[in-house]
Amino acid sequence: QVKLVESGGGSVQAGGSLELSCVVSRSICSQCSVAWFRQAPGKEREAVAMIAGFTTTMYADSVKGRFTISKDKTTNIVSLQMNSVDAGDTGRYYCAAARSYVLPGLSALSERLYTYWGQGTQVTVSS
Repeated sequence: QVKLVESGGGSVQAGGSLELSCVVSRSICSQCSVAWFRQAPGKEREAVAMIAGFTTTMYADSVKGRFTISKDKTTNIVSLQMNSVDAGDTGRYYCAAARSYVLPGLSALSERLYTYWGQGTQVTVSS
């Protein structure tokens, strides 16, 4: 059974840090791409970052230099380290997995490539 479970959300002050985790079930191939998306109230869901395999990453322009996505080979946990957060980072964060290795490129952060989704974890940034 394919399963993704997010955790680590919560409230954080602007300028602070938060780390999200996504436990990815072993039924998803180790090289399959995993991404983080987020959705703010009243807005469309948007991509934040993706990792293909264990080292190839891509980021949305809005989080480059502030967020880091990583994947632990042993635990199969995909983490999103969020630093220097601001109000624009508020939203529900979802972990999603593709059925294959997605080559980095313009479409790598497209929702349509990701088949499996978690329930999400809420992040609220306060000023």
